[in-house]
Amino acid sequence: MLVLVVDVGGQHVKVLASGQAEPRRMDSSRTLTAAQMVDGVKAMAGDWTYEAVSLGYPGQVVHGMPAHEPVNLGPGWVGFDYAAAFERPTRVINDAAMQALGSYEGGRMLFLGLGTGLGSAMIIDGNLEPMELGHLPYKKKLTYEDFVGQQGLKRLGRKKWRNEVAAVIEAFRMALQPEYIVLGGGNARFIKELPPDVRVGDNANAFTGGFRLWEGEQTPSTQARKPSSPARKRT
Repeated sequence: MLVLVVDVGGQHVKVLASGQAEPRRMDSSRTLTAAQMVDGVKAMAGDWTYEAVSLGYPGQVVHGMPAHEPVNLGPGWVGFDYAAAFERPTRVINDAAMQALGSYEGGRMLFLGLGTGLGSAMIIDGNLEPMELGHLPYKKKLTYEDFVGQQGLKRLGRKKWRNEVAAVIEAFRMALQPEYIVLGGGNARFIKELPPDVRVGDNANAFTGGFRLWEGEQTPSTQARKPSSPARKRT
């Protein structure tokens, strides 16, 4: 199946389709609506062929749909019919979970996305669980995201921010017991010294995760032609 992966962030919307070598991107903003995003993506991918869409959404996703409006984008994302707008089957997943899926190499992995906020997901023996650890209370009546997200980086400066990131990594390691931790997001590049069993993942892994969402699926035309198999009898 030819898949178009859409990675929606607070600063950019990036797209890549199966068989294409280079992603394309457009700016996002606090006024960007879901409809505007779809129009922009269609314009960027107008000369690409794709049969399905994977959408990485910067917020909580429940039952394949955004559960609340994004903090750093415009309105209109909850209840929006993405499949109808793209005119393709569409799967919506939390953006950190999509990058986690593309970063996974087996076992127990914790993914932390250091970007506009703090994305998080864990995969245990192939089972993906998106999380919202960044919104949990941390200290001084602020959340983890307030300290290690973009606003925390600006407020603290890089040196103090790195110390906070190291403390957060250790806290989550003790609580969740991952075998390894992958850091993603645009600000992961500012980490100079990595703790044991921690590595910086490639942000392109978000596209890998989007492609993996459809692995093993057949094209819609093939599915339509394939006859149904008779049910097996229990012995």
